[in-house]
Amino acid sequence: MTTTAEPTEPTTTAKRERPKRRTPGARPVGVPYINRQIPPYDILSEESLEKIEATADRILAEIGIEFRDDDDAIALWKKAGAKVDGLKVTFEKGMLREIVSSAPARFTQHARNPARSVEIGGGSVVFSPAYGSPFVMDLDRGRRYGTIEDFQNFIKLAYSSPWLHHSGGTICEPVDLPVNKRHLDMVYSHIKYSDRAFMGSVTAESRAEDSIDMARILFGRDFADQNCVILGNVNVNSPLVWDGTMTKALRAYARANQAAVIVPFILGGAMGPVTNAGAIAQSYAETLAGCALTQLERKGAPVIFGNFLSSMSLRSGSPTFGTPEPAIGSMVIGQLARRLKLPLRCAGNFTNSKLPDAQAMQEGVMSMMSAIHCGANFILHSAGFLDGLLSMSYEKFVMDADFCGALHAYLKGVDVDDNALAYDAFEEVGPGSHFLGSQHTLRNYQTAFWDTTLSDNEPFEKWSQEGGSTDMAIRANRQWKQTLASYEAPPLDEAIDEELRDFIDRKKKSMDDAWH
Repeated sequence: MTTTAEPTEPTTTAKRERPKRRTPGARPVGVPYINRQIPPYDILSEESLEKIEATADRILAEIGIEFRDDDDAIALWKKAGAKVDGLKVTFEKGMLREIVSSAPARFTQHARNPARSVEIGGGSVVFSPAYGSPFVMDLDRGRRYGTIEDFQNFIKLAYSSPWLHHSGGTICEPVDLPVNKRHLDMVYSHIKYSDRAFMGSVTAESRAEDSIDMARILFGRDFADQNCVILGNVNVNSPLVWDGTMTKALRAYARANQAAVIVPFILGGAMGPVTNAGAIAQSYAETLAGCALTQLERKGAPVIFGNFLSSMSLRSGSPTFGTPEPAIGSMVIGQLARRLKLPLRCAGNFTNSKLPDAQAMQEGVMSMMSAIHCGANFILHSAGFLDGLLSMSYEKFVMDADFCGALHAYLKGVDVDDNALAYDAFEEVGPGSHFLGSQHTLRNYQTAFWDTTLSDNEPFEKWSQEGGSTDMAIRANRQWKQTLASYEAPPLDEAIDEELRDFIDRKKKSMDDAWH
């Protein structure tokens, strides 16, 4: 871990001193995104991948996908040469892969602080908070509907974490604001309380356009037209339906040269087959159609190939998260996305647990590691996901962020240079001694290992007598409160702030409040 503390100079005395502890309270220095140094994990053979692609091609050509309530999307498909029968569109083999070939394999999403801009695609990895929960929870107040205050708190927590890279989108739903106006306050909160890249609204075409317009105010219209400055996360209505709300939103983002994240949500046994290969083929077909539609709207617009595989309890019908089948399925999705040369959004810190407990972390690690090994570039739901995504947890958020810190170290791989091989340390220490006071240890101890802020590594007696016998959830509860208490907002240009607030005021005055 890199900290703000200066490295301690090696002692020059004959008697080696014990290394000093790392500076208490030194804040880790984050990076804008991760450049992975370990390869993604390929689990299927070329023959197996071709079988999945062939099944997806057959679904697209013989069964088709319905595009509802979007005449312009239907017109684009007709112009592109797809076969249209009412709402159903079918595609010749290879047609969609040819269309998406114009999308960039890697692009920059700019942040208002240029040092925090993120690269999406290639070997980059971007951690973003969880998205979409109507409820929030913490150990003090329990589970409740989210508010704009909660929404802003999570933005502040994400901004304060050195291990997250993105401000996210609908971190929780602020139900205390009118449905038709809350997107304005949400996007403004991302801009005001963080200087990282962020996501906009997709719940209506007009709300997507408002989000983009606010990004244009922030970055300038000309810059925004030529660069990605906002993302929109859109979902397929699986199985095999794209509804007009989503296609109009994704086309709005593409039209403005902004990136849509195309994501089916397939619950095995409900919205897709119970078998992994069939669900993957369905997911591939649905996502490919959405990605292609962005290119018909604006050729060359950035787009992210997304995926959300999940399982269900076949005894009760309840969704299950963090289970092994979707995790291993994510590996295959990664291979398929790389064959398309598209950036990938896949998996995250999923769990069905109702508390920030062992189940939450067990399921979260299962799912999150699949995102790491499948080669995902943009990992939504990296922090805070609880209760099957129905709840955003304050404690789980900081627990997950801490785990993301460990993943930073994991994704660095293993350095093999003269310093890392440490031959000089072996010369100095020799057989039968220890390395604690060696010159090599003293040179490297500040950065040698990732350092958790939540796990307790003290002896049992110190943990029980001085530490109060706390578990991680209690320590996380303390940490998020301390983080919010010490939060300082990044500076925002006053003229831009005034223009944004004026835009919001005019929009709100133009319509009555709607609560449904």
